[in-house]
Amino acid sequence: MLAIVNAEVHTCGPQGTVGQGTVLVADGKIVAVGQGLAVPGQAEVVDAEGLPLTPGFVDAHTHLGIPWQELAGESDTNESTSAVNPHLRALDAVDFQDPAFQDALEGGVTTAAVHPGNITLALWKQGLSPVAGQSVVLKTRGDAAGREVLRQPAGLKLALGDDVSRLLKARHTGPNSRMGIIALLRQLLDEAQRYRQAGGEPRNLRLEALAQVLDGQIPAHVHARRAPDILAALRLAKAYGLSIVLHHVTEGHLVVEELAVSGVPCVVGPITSARQAGGETEHLSQRTPGILAAAGLPVALMTDHPAEPIQFLPIIAGQAVREGLPHPQALEAITITAARILGVADRVGSIEPGKDADLVLHDGDPLEAMTRIRLVVADGLVVAGARTWGREVH
Repeated sequence: MLAIVNAEVHTCGPQGTVGQGTVLVADGKIVAVGQGLAVPGQAEVVDAEGLPLTPGFVDAHTHLGIPWQELAGESDTNESTSAVNPHLRALDAVDFQDPAFQDALEGGVTTAAVHPGNITLALWKQGLSPVAGQSVVLKTRGDAAGREVLRQPAGLKLALGDDVSRLLKARHTGPNSRMGIIALLRQLLDEAQRYRQAGGEPRNLRLEALAQVLDGQIPAHVHARRAPDILAALRLAKAYGLSIVLHHVTEGHLVVEELAVSGVPCVVGPITSARQAGGETEHLSQRTPGILAAAGLPVALMTDHPAEPIQFLPIIAGQAVREGLPHPQALEAITITAARILGVADRVGSIEPGKDADLVLHDGDPLEAMTRIRLVVADGLVVAGARTWGREVH
């Protein structure tokens, strides 16, 4: 057992913040949270000295473990020989020896969504397929043999806008326009509807994955930066009854009223990127998360690792606070809200009995750039920050 005592526990759950709180952990799970809890004699005790304790952070959009830079004209994040790849799985491209997994843990990120998608074409220029493949949600704790998979598939990655047309144009294929991309997606969804009505015979792995989206078994994670693409995604979702999550949402503040009516979850960012004149991020604003949250939308934040290093996730949340996102919502945007959007809130995202013991102890405000992480616990094991406390890292 592990007992963290005398902590300012930000549960990100129904208990809110518990001052001078104790968290009891056994067999990798949270057993109890509260004040004045009796600590079993066999428990290893960590005195938090009044410091903030949060859930392990959840990064809702990364390419963790998948080489992004083009090698020999290709990249493992995106299969560019075909525009339509719903049957591909990001999980099958993940290199579990990537040092970024340890970087994630040392930054308090214990869960990450890994999406297929971006491929670097040239400086500042990315591209991806309109149907890139299936996303996965992983624990960052583990070894070269693998990490625990929390959800597979976690959704189907779709994409709209300039990044798609740029890739397809570079590959001398199509569609190369916003109209063409949406028309292609409609055609594919129509085919998947017919496939579903035919009972899934003969088996077609591409249409099978699309049928899962139509049936609501998994959401469509839609890459949409510009306002026209955001609105097109909303129309597509309404026409086919899709459950969607919007990613990047760079110009979401320009169409906030339409987004508010839809209630669609938004994974915003990375908000610390530079603007590109005339490009997809021309109207990027660090105020977007706060504007969308104020409109009542579920908002998570992302690093888009390696676009921004995954360990910077809490710092990105702090930037959002500075620009208008309330601090409690910013913390939830990288914990419980992100977990809900990814469909793994039954396991992670808050400090509640029965959930995985993913915990981060900080020496100051968890979202402040100057704050250092004192201890990271994942699945009940100390995985980072242990030198501070003289404990073994697992």
